[in-house]
Amino acid sequence: MILSDRSLREEIAVGRIVIEPFDDACVQPSSIDLHLDHRFLVFRNHTMGHIDVRTDLSSLTEQVEAAEDDPFILHPGEFVLGSTSERVVVPDDLVARLEGKSSLGRLGLLIHSTAGYVDAGWDGQLTLELSNVASRRVRAPAGTGRTSTAEAGVAETGWSVVAGVECLDQV
Repeated sequence: MILSDRSLREEIAVGRIVIEPFDDACVQPSSIDLHLDHRFLVFRNHTMGHIDVRTDLSSLTEQVEAAEDDPFILHPGEFVLGSTSERVVVPDDLVARLEGKSSLGRLGLLIHSTAGYVDAGWDGQLTLELSNVASRRVRAPAGTGRTSTAEAGVAETGWSVVAGVECLDQV
């Protein structure tokens, strides 16, 4: 069963679900809008001829930070890791489900590849597996993330989340 906005507000009010920082205006009928953080893990594909999952892959990614005057650009075919700017806490008897907004999916921005579930008892920022499958670059605004929203719907057996960005004709 997916929680309604009323149930979400009740769970937040009693502290069973925590979203920090929380803005009540982000509560939707059965979801909560979250925001895209300004930090991204970018794959350094030029450093390896192939990925061998049996080896240490710590040097495969590097962290980059977007800024107000220097937004992060996700190029066509590119895959990066991002996160929500909010800390999310899920109680031990609920799980969450990570999903993308259909409006972003129609633009070719995918929010997760495999990690769709948020386990019961989770406490932290949610990881977003961002893929641009479109033919245009996508700009992810930096800072507080107020201009780029992620939708998170909490359920008694599941949750959901997404990040909003802007498609670019030219950068």
